[in-house]
Amino acid sequence: MTRVLAIDLGGTNLRAAIHTGDIGALAPPVHEPAPGSLDAFVTRVRALAVAADAEALGLAVPGLTEGSICRWIPNLPWLDGVDIQALFPDLRVATGNDAQIALLAEAAEGAAKDVSDAILLAIGTGIGSAVLANGRIVAGAHGGACSFGWACADAEDQGDGRSGWLERVASGRALDALASQIGLANGGELIAAARAGQSAALTAVEDTVRRLGAALAGAVALLDPGVILVSGGLADALDVIGPPLLAALRRQLPPHLRGIELKPGQFGSRAGLVGAALAGQAGSGWRQIR
Repeated sequence: MTRVLAIDLGGTNLRAAIHTGDIGALAPPVHEPAPGSLDAFVTRVRALAVAADAEALGLAVPGLTEGSICRWIPNLPWLDGVDIQALFPDLRVATGNDAQIALLAEAAEGAAKDVSDAILLAIGTGIGSAVLANGRIVAGAHGGACSFGWACADAEDQGDGRSGWLERVASGRALDALASQIGLANGGELIAAARAGQSAALTAVEDTVRRLGAALAGAVALLDPGVILVSGGLADALDVIGPPLLAALRRQLPPHLRGIELKPGQFGSRAGLVGAALAGQAGSGWRQIR
């Protein structure tokens, strides 16, 4: 079994572990601040690889990748244009968008294991997304398929160069902004207040979720997934957001698609790390699951 150094690299944190064959026992876990420069990243990855005697690297990054090249990583711009395989020629490298890598974990070993078609929404500070279609994770012509945070259901919106309409109105940042309008500290407090039945919080959450549901209906109508997985910070709030989201979604769908299931991912915050391990084991063909 190939020894894989699995890394889930975020805008603020780096998670790493070694995969030697048992997904349930990735070890030893590393959780530390993300490197602040390319040189620091290379130094740290080399040190982890040497310590683990790794033969392969599976890397999840928060942005657009094409093959082993990082095309656009908004929160880590020092990675833009960098070929990860060229940085580490002694390792077999598999690189991918973090939502696509998380979906790999769920489709291969998690909540989407028994379906051929699925959508994953990673709703946190922003909105990440990925699609499984006929047993394969969709990449698109340039690796940027399924950037669902850029979906728009408002013809009057003027657009924004760094974030899409849906991300601006239905992400964790949007909930933070709504929370401040009713005297709460953040989106977490807003969800808690809605869970407790506070009317202003319920209204704010439901208005936001209706936008998400209306936009998501287009994706469901286009793809006919067997399940929609929710990961990220809002996965723990499905008891609050699930009912209004499904109601808004179903209003915009034909009868044969209204039975779509919405559920949390099995791996939670570990999905990126588990997926990176699986990608590193599979190599460049990691998007083909079955």
